[in-house]
Amino acid sequence: MKQTLILTGDINLQGVSDPAIPFAKISDVTREADVLFGNLECCFYEKPDHDPAAREGFFAPPAATEALVTAGFDAVGCANNVTYGEKPILSSLARLDAVGIAHTGAGRNWDEAHRPAIVEKAGQTFGFVQRTSAYWPKNHEAAANAAGVAVLKGHTAYRPVQDELAPNRPGVPPEVLTWADPAALQAYCEEISDLSDRVDFLVASHHWGFRHEILAYQTEIAHAAIDAGADFILGHGPHEPLGVELYKGKPILYGACNFSFNIGHNAAHPHWIGMFATVLFEDQTPYEVFLRFVRRTSANETILRLPAEEPETVAGVAEQSAAFDTKLIIEDDRLVIWRSDTQARI
Repeated sequence: MKQTLILTGDINLQGVSDPAIPFAKISDVTREADVLFGNLECCFYEKPDHDPAAREGFFAPPAATEALVTAGFDAVGCANNVTYGEKPILSSLARLDAVGIAHTGAGRNWDEAHRPAIVEKAGQTFGFVQRTSAYWPKNHEAAANAAGVAVLKGHTAYRPVQDELAPNRPGVPPEVLTWADPAALQAYCEEISDLSDRVDFLVASHHWGFRHEILAYQTEIAHAAIDAGADFILGHGPHEPLGVELYKGKPILYGACNFSFNIGHNAAHPHWIGMFATVLFEDQTPYEVFLRFVRRTSANETILRLPAEEPETVAGVAEQSAAFDTKLIIEDDRLVIWRSDTQARI
């Protein structure tokens, strides 16, 4: 039996008045998937005086939940920097529950926020967990008795550059060092290890990164998650497509960018480009993984784009991937990350 899993980047439905519009031109693709998962970067919550610039989160009309139904989403991750505030979080999760979409990464308390989303289709069980390393330090992280998101803290340090090109020269920018919090990473890996024993395919989803760089803490988290039992790492957060790594034969997509992102917030980049990953299975065994590109129209529709139509993006993703010794195969409508007839099985 063949099955298809599709994994998408950021979804912000803020300001969507007609839920039929965002995925109208791509739902024929997404609904062909047996399982569809993405990062939900908004809360379904009504607030008349909502001001996203005040860092109070991104709020979308509760009715916009139907856009996810139209696209065919089975589950979403909610751990990110804009899922903020007890009332918005609880409102959003209630809406997802009402339409039958599983969720992970946010909850009424620590236990709920860390609870995985599990989807079973045709005898195959898919597990999803999500963490964010981008979050507000006050009242954002879920606690024992407080609503919030599941976080995986990262640290930053700055080291002066000292080499033959900059010998004791004041004003030279420092080298930026990042790493995952050891205790948080260990606890996370223990959760993944436990979940991997209960599902057939485990996706670890992470909101992380900064602009176009792939930072050391991202690679550290991704490798540790795979070592613990994850089968696919879905990264998102920076609104730019980032490279891909095959680590121990398993894919790490460092930055899927946007899948549907409202123009109101993204006015500086009105025609963003994003990617989504597809994993093909036969008899519960993956045999191909590939990327496809999307853009946003002026009507806030997500549309497919061919690699030939996006040469700069393809070149950038390929260059970053090559730094991890990962070669992408360019085909008519996709970038193939892995195929069972050319590489070892996942």
